[in-house]
Amino acid sequence: MRKLFVTAVFALSLGCSLPAHAQYKDVKEKKEQRNRPLANFTGKQKTLFNFGWKFHLVTDNDKKTDFADPAFDDSGWRTLDLPHDFQFEQPWNRNTGGARGFKPMCRGWYRKTFRPDPALNGMRITLDIGGLIYFGDVYINGHKIASTDYGYVGFEADLTPYLRFNNDNVIAVYASTGPKKGSRWYTGGGLFRDVYLKVSNPTHIARHGVFITTPEISRERAKVCVQVEVDGWQKQNVRIQTRLKDADGHTIGTSESGMPKHTHQTCTEVKLPEIEVTAPKLWSPDTPYLYNAEVVVYSNGTAVDSLNETFGIRKLEFSPEFGFRLNGEKIFLKGNSGHHDLGALGAACYDRGIERMMLKLKEFGYNTIRCSHNPYSESFARIADRVGMIIVDELIDKWSDNDYWGGRQPFTNIWHKLIPEWIKRDRNRPSVILWSLGNELQIREGWTGFTGMNDWGVTTYRIFDQTVKRFDNTRLTTVGMFPARAGAITRKDKDFEDYLVPPELSCATEIASLNYQSDKYEAYMKYKPDMIIFQSEAETSKMLEPFHNMNHERNVGMAYWGSIEYWGESNSWPKKGWNYSFFDHTVHPYPQAYLIRSAFKAGEPLVRIGVIDSKGGESVNWNDVIVGRPSILDHWNFKAGSKQNIVTYTNAHSVELIVNGKSIGTKENNETRKDQKNSILWSNVSYGNGGSIEAIARDVSGKIVARHKMETAGKAVALHIEQESTEWKADGTDLQYLNVTAVDKKGRRAIDFNEPLTVSVDGQATLLAIDNADHYTNDLFLNVSTKPMRYGRMQVILRSKTEGGNVTLKVKAGKLSKTFKTKTMKQ
Repeated sequence: MRKLFVTAVFALSLGCSLPAHAQYKDVKEKKEQRNRPLANFTGKQKTLFNFGWKFHLVTDNDKKTDFADPAFDDSGWRTLDLPHDFQFEQPWNRNTGGARGFKPMCRGWYRKTFRPDPALNGMRITLDIGGLIYFGDVYINGHKIASTDYGYVGFEADLTPYLRFNNDNVIAVYASTGPKKGSRWYTGGGLFRDVYLKVSNPTHIARHGVFITTPEISRERAKVCVQVEVDGWQKQNVRIQTRLKDADGHTIGTSESGMPKHTHQTCTEVKLPEIEVTAPKLWSPDTPYLYNAEVVVYSNGTAVDSLNETFGIRKLEFSPEFGFRLNGEKIFLKGNSGHHDLGALGAACYDRGIERMMLKLKEFGYNTIRCSHNPYSESFARIADRVGMIIVDELIDKWSDNDYWGGRQPFTNIWHKLIPEWIKRDRNRPSVILWSLGNELQIREGWTGFTGMNDWGVTTYRIFDQTVKRFDNTRLTTVGMFPARAGAITRKDKDFEDYLVPPELSCATEIASLNYQSDKYEAYMKYKPDMIIFQSEAETSKMLEPFHNMNHERNVGMAYWGSIEYWGESNSWPKKGWNYSFFDHTVHPYPQAYLIRSAFKAGEPLVRIGVIDSKGGESVNWNDVIVGRPSILDHWNFKAGSKQNIVTYTNAHSVELIVNGKSIGTKENNETRKDQKNSILWSNVSYGNGGSIEAIARDVSGKIVARHKMETAGKAVALHIEQESTEWKADGTDLQYLNVTAVDKKGRRAIDFNEPLTVSVDGQATLLAIDNADHYTNDLFLNVSTKPMRYGRMQVILRSKTEGGNVTLKVKAGKLSKTFKTKTMKQ
């Protein structure tokens, strides 16, 4: 048996700056650039540039208008703050198709006028754009300076050549959602991630130029290696110094180096001497401990640039014998694989929304997220570092220039720019354990990258893998597999069930990421015993069966596809996306989520009642896999005299069910069948005239270990508001989630209360979205203040302003109203 071991620690954010192409006759000014002391501009190195943009949605009347022209009058345009998703603001339209969530393809322009500090004249000034979806261009004073054809990957736009310090400057950004068939899911449109203005000297740390690794790790000591890429350093006496600090800010080691003496490179990577850390605190999901590296570049004895980079110390090991070990301990990945939108926010990327989602998944036992099928934001992995979530980082869906590719340039023309930006951006992140280079591409030669190889993508993978290892050789690589066999044999072939030979590409990748078909993995292992298997997508419709199909001792882990609802990939109108999920798009759990929790957190006693909806669920063939979900209800309000089918989810030995104080029996947990374990069915339970239903869970000795009770609710008499977070920063980007519930006189949720709720906000926050969790609605979520409540619920999302202070929220639905006061805090 071969063993693969990987040791690592990780990093930042990247993009592909393109050559500037002048659009007008005037030429760029030649400006003398010289290094200045870092102390002169320390507070201006990186400034959030999200606020005060002008926006215009392109219409048919705009064909001849030059929106990049600095003289264009944009005073009539809408003013907004980033991040922004202009596609999600558009009306739903069934003719646009379910892949993009029935949102129309559209284009938009952003403009921002600013005047830089004259003291910065002669310095290098750039825009760091975290994402411009799906493709677009950046202009300064009428000159195109950068473009992107895959907006999930960030990039840098150099403003310096055309910047005027004695006058206003106009930045104009064009964005397009791309062609309708350019994606299989909802992408959003626009400047959907953060934008920063960056100031640096001619001699500076290159973009994503710090790389931190830990070549040796034990509980007693670790060696930390810092590599720094310095640009514009020739003909100077340049030295680099790194200071490592623990989470409390105490210095635990330093290292220093000069530049190489014999090279013509002006941008050079330098490895500093290793630093030894004694008794290191190792990063894991349970203990997400982060260190900090302070890197300073000196030119002729003066500090000219610096960067603070967090990192973690942890050891990765992969093997067909034990799957995955973290810090020497076996860990089984329990994950979610889905897309990047944040429910009512569309594709706009808010850190608080990301953190909230991760914390909810962790609460239910998840420890992993596969970022399918594109790089998420730079902040995503940084938040995962902090909260303790493992990340499988993915580049793209297909390796195709045509199918599901929305860029103006072919993918095979620009992959060599995308991979370095992606890898260098995230390589310091301890949360990232695998690089996934693609998804479900091995069944068509047209999806497998370089044509003419005729090997189902194996050659393309090897080229991409070597490119990854140029910038990070501390992690293994993988590719998600379509549920097929070798030779692209799929379910439609008559011998599919008997021909159990794994796809060629899964036998070539370092980790075999297999989508679905978990009952065939043992046969795959017999064919190729040294496969290291990760179930990168599992059917939610099969509940716990894919989890129990895995060999938990030998396999890496698994990730449910679409645990949380997302927009796009809808199979029919009016459903707006994928909802075969355990959580709705407000991240509120369906009862099925507790079944997953019962297995993912097996040591935590649990019981949960669900009522099987008499209307049934849904099942469809999706990507050659049968998917769907039963509809399970979380209330006890039904027609008098009816009979209900009940399911209790539990990891206990047995459950007793009590209706209106009377026991109707005890049933044991079925430990033998994978499709029934932790799920107990109770048929034809008499509802009577309502009242209560309670499940009591016991261990094998008969001791009560968990309870869950539901009661019939009466008519709504009040609105209750719950604030999810006590921490709310007045930084202009932080969010506050507030849950509004209609309750009866005993405080129980009135599930039949569906009155329109009107929301108003005063003070140091603005109303961002309201969300009733309806996946079939034709109503909008953004730029509205009224929306029907659904099952007695509504979620209100507020965005802070930049000044701290009081916030007053008023809600009114029918005859009910409520005022709620909170405040944002200046940091």
